[in-house]
Amino acid sequence: MQKELSIFEPRLVAVSKTKPKDLIIAAYDAGQRNFGENYVQELVEKANDPEILEKCREIRWHFIGHLQRNKVNKIINIPGLYMVETVDSEKLANSINDQYGKLGYGDLLNVMVQVNTSGEEGKSGCTPQEAPALAKHILEKCKHLNFFGLMSIGIFGYDNSLGPNPDFQSLRNCREKVCQELGLTVSQVELSMGMSDDFEHAIEMGSSNIRVGSSIFGHRPPKELPPTEALCKAVEDVKLDNN
Repeated sequence: MQKELSIFEPRLVAVSKTKPKDLIIAAYDAGQRNFGENYVQELVEKANDPEILEKCREIRWHFIGHLQRNKVNKIINIPGLYMVETVDSEKLANSINDQYGKLGYGDLLNVMVQVNTSGEEGKSGCTPQEAPALAKHILEKCKHLNFFGLMSIGIFGYDNSLGPNPDFQSLRNCREKVCQELGLTVSQVELSMGMSDDFEHAIEMGSSNIRVGSSIFGHRPPKELPPTEALCKAVEDVKLDNN
């Protein structure tokens, strides 16, 4: 584990879904740069908001929700898009690749393969067995995409006192298979797993991309969210906990 932690510095993705732009700007002013959104339309609106465009020029947007192919064009056109973490099929990868390539940016779009490690029917993601083939397809067939790593949501509310989270272990094992089959090193395949309740355990298990929402923005409805001073402290607290 320690070797992995020396390779990757954990990246904090502040999950800002349903949160007003004022809190996004406050978190940005506190030093946060990576933000995650679950819904296409909400991400489109926030990323194109004039105030966010003016005050958050270095913002990095992560799309972390289920993405339908008929909405790909909306996502790839937003300013500040850094990564799509939820590629779960070759058809979706092809759609993102083709449409992103038409924009002519010249750079590659970061993508992660979403893996359904828990096997729950209500969750998106390919199976762990399918992940190596999907990663290979992205690497070999999608010239406009950069295969960044593997992402999993996992079972909500796992009791860490029972031992290592099986979803985290499953994603680690999945990375081993991907690396073995595709001739990659661990440093070339990041893991995105862990949220507010378990991000420390996720980092211990090798996650370099953690998605934290309530620990930063609070559980309460938007109108009762903590003031910007408290939010800034929350961002700092999460970052300090990572060290």
